[in-house]
Amino acid sequence: MLQCLAMLLPALPIGFGLVAATAAVALAARRLAIPHSILLVLAGLAAGFLPGVPRIELSPELVLTLLLPPLLYSSGVGMSWRGFKENLQPILLLAVGCVIFTASVVAVLCHYVLHLPLAVGFLLGAVVSPPDAVAPMAIARRFKVPGRILTILEGEGLVNDATALILFSFAVAAVVQGRAFSLADATTQFLIIVAGEIAWGLAVGWGALALRRWTHEPRVEMVEALLTPFAAFWIPELMGGSGVLATVTAGLYVSWNGPRFIAPATRLQGFFVWDLTVYLVEGVIFLLTGLQARVVAEGLDLKQWTYFALASLLVCGTIIVVRFVWVFFATWLPRALWPPMRVSNPTPPWQAIFLVAFTGIRGVVSLAAALSIPLMAGDAPFPARGLVLLVTFAVILVTLVGQGLTFPWVIRKLGLVEMGRAEAHEAKQHEVAARVHAIDAALARLDALEGAASDPDTVAALRRRHEDRRAYFVAACRDLAQGHAILSASVLQLRFLNAERAAIADLYARGEIDDDARRRIERELDLEDSRIRHSAESGGIR
Repeated sequence: MLQCLAMLLPALPIGFGLVAATAAVALAARRLAIPHSILLVLAGLAAGFLPGVPRIELSPELVLTLLLPPLLYSSGVGMSWRGFKENLQPILLLAVGCVIFTASVVAVLCHYVLHLPLAVGFLLGAVVSPPDAVAPMAIARRFKVPGRILTILEGEGLVNDATALILFSFAVAAVVQGRAFSLADATTQFLIIVAGEIAWGLAVGWGALALRRWTHEPRVEMVEALLTPFAAFWIPELMGGSGVLATVTAGLYVSWNGPRFIAPATRLQGFFVWDLTVYLVEGVIFLLTGLQARVVAEGLDLKQWTYFALASLLVCGTIIVVRFVWVFFATWLPRALWPPMRVSNPTPPWQAIFLVAFTGIRGVVSLAAALSIPLMAGDAPFPARGLVLLVTFAVILVTLVGQGLTFPWVIRKLGLVEMGRAEAHEAKQHEVAARVHAIDAALARLDALEGAASDPDTVAALRRRHEDRRAYFVAACRDLAQGHAILSASVLQLRFLNAERAAIADLYARGEIDDDARRRIERELDLEDSRIRHSAESGGIR
């Protein structure tokens, strides 16, 4: 026990420093209006070369088995199953087709231009092929990009890691075993892995919901929820798969079936627990990514810097161009060859196609895969391992900083902000109408129960409350139809809440209520405050 504690102690200050630096840089990014993911990577890159900063090497096992599962599962739970299903074709074309196409093009170019073995080129292509959805999704949501674009990008980000990691494992095996890459064998194994992971993810999702329904205790349910992504990820990963598809499938299953099995109190706790978990994990990952610049630089022979620069420029340019080619052809070609598709699924605006093509930012999964390349291939050093590491880091830096910083400008220039706002405005109208419909259903139930009620005053109070809420939402719906946001009402409600808080604080200061009563009232006011702000923000109010 003491030995384990002694090994853990040196890592504790580093972990504390990473979390503290993540919070500080994220705050600075908010003040500077820069996506925090970009500033975290740059801060890590700069800090890695400062005197006195310890050398921190990112463990691939840490990323792939500890940090990645909760991010995948949380994204799966937050994903719309209906939207995922309706956009399954473009999602699979990107997450499977584009990844394989990118890896193949990179492999061929690296073989003929950089003179790398074909298997090594394919390995490099598999490493740099999957875009990361975290950074662009955060920016896109902030600018109210049309919902279908978000769904396609998020769906791609959930699935493409599985494709890339499976291709990566095939390529590593080909290099280490010294055999030719077999497309037929790889395709068969790929389909088996995909089918197995989807089946396991469904089983884990079903089992997790059944267990949580049986538990019926919010805090225990939250522990079970936090363990679910690891149960979904670890088993397939130990059996030779990637674990990504299983984790995503479990999250999507919970997203679709969760409302029937998860209690409201658990959902409220889960929102805050997962929000904090994902925020910290994402921040630490981006910071660690920047810190790997030093690790990558130490393993290079700087005498070959021209060759390294050529390789980095070649691969960076290739993955950007290839994505544009694939996205536009995969959108237009099927509709040109199959006219009925143009009727059932019209071609999206070119602006939407361009943004999907532009959003090819690479992230930590690529870096973790590169770092996990073995040092030896049989009795000899693994060929071009340092080159693969350098090119991977260059791709992450170029796409994250270059494309990431220009992402807001591109969204504005394409006019997608206006499209997104119009779509959000229409969605808000439907939301308010749904609220009115739900209140009407509650009033109808109240009418049916009124005769059996033992307390007419309670029924009358409930009726007044629901009728007031209905009148508020009807007015909000009318204002929205006329193009007015419901900001003034939200501001007014928040001022009323602040007046209540001040009154409660005054009563507590005079000793007229105890601590328990103050905390209970504050919790109710906090929940109401959160409800009002959430309602306002869902309508595009910031």
